Amino acid sequence: MSQPPSAPSPAPHTHPYATRLHWTGSTGGGIRAYSRDHVATAAPATPVVDLSADPAFRGDPDRLNPEQLVVMAASSCQLLSFLGAAARAGVDVLAYDDDATSHLDLTATPARLGTIRLAVTVRVAAGTDEALVLELAEQAHHACYVASSLAVPVEVSTTVTVGAVTVGAVTVG
Repeated sequence: MSQPPSAPSPAPHTHPYATRLHWTGSTGGGIRAYSRDHVATAAPATPVVDLSADPAFRGDPDRLNPEQLVVMAASSCQLLSFLGAAARAGVDVLAYDDDATSHLDLTATPARLGTIRLAVTVRVAAGTDEALVLELAEQAHHACYVASSLAVPVEVSTTVTVGAVTVGAVTVG
């Protein structure tokens, strides 16, 4: 698969993103017969991402699907926003885990993902003020470009562990 076209020169204060997606096959056999498998790239990154539909829609369960990518993007953006806020504040973050979830609501018109819930656990160095960590998590949520771009709500529940002791938790959304 060839690389995506380079994005046009950005205007000041913009960051363009270009991807390339490729599918081959035939829909001649009808709705139940064609392959949902496809690949995508996003230069300058070199990996090819193998994608499909959700298995409930005849997709390959060994490939990521678009709905998973949306949830993953929200989770990744929150992580990156939080780490940046923590580094600027001088907070030593030692680990960050997120069990992100959503669901496809087929009763909605049009069908859409429901609320994306990020269940974050942050481990910080001993002596760190947990209230500051929770405040940074909230700041990161408001600074997350992906969450701000989505039509569905993103809720972030953050639990803080200082050293080996869980000391506080907060949910924002």
